[in-house]
Amino acid sequence: MTIAVIDYGIGNLHSAQKALRALGADAVLTDSSAIIKSASAVVLPGVGNFGACMSAIRERGLDVDVDDVVASGKPFLGICVGMQMLFDSSEEAQGVSGLGIIPGVVSYLPSDVRRPQMQWNELIVSRNDPVLSGEGGSQWVYFVHSLAAHPEDVRHVAATVNYGGATTAACRNDNVLALQFHPEKSGTTGLAMLKRWLTSEGVVS
Repeated sequence: MTIAVIDYGIGNLHSAQKALRALGADAVLTDSSAIIKSASAVVLPGVGNFGACMSAIRERGLDVDVDDVVASGKPFLGICVGMQMLFDSSEEAQGVSGLGIIPGVVSYLPSDVRRPQMQWNELIVSRNDPVLSGEGGSQWVYFVHSLAAHPEDVRHVAATVNYGGATTAACRNDNVLALQFHPEKSGTTGLAMLKRWLTSEGVVS
């Protein structure tokens, strides 16, 4: 069962692919619509500027592929800027539309905290989720971000961290899981989450 890691040509997109392959998944980095639409699950990673990433995705027509995959009900995972692009817009690139998969906006972290948040932080899981809830105990994950998501529907917030107040760390909207942190850079905790995503969605046993 193939996992398509969407390649839109910006940033280090290989780290998520490598982590998934290390867990036994057949993860391929691709910008092929045919492969993305036929994959069993899809990952949208991302680093860098929201506007540049959205431009790159639209230039390749990959925004249409994302819409089709999400509508199909297949497992979809967004990571870091890949999470932010799932929202309607971002303060980082005003006037640029996001993918609109999760209604809401992305805005800068408060001015009274260091930006970016570049550190480990402890997840506060706010809803039962097969990937995030884990097996109890503290879960520390790694963040590199200056902006955070604000879903219109607070029920989409699956986890937060304390960083100048409650800051969205993960969202869930049906088959879509979006993570602000980098699971592939979060040691054994992050790899365990990726493994739970693969197994809970039936991608690997």
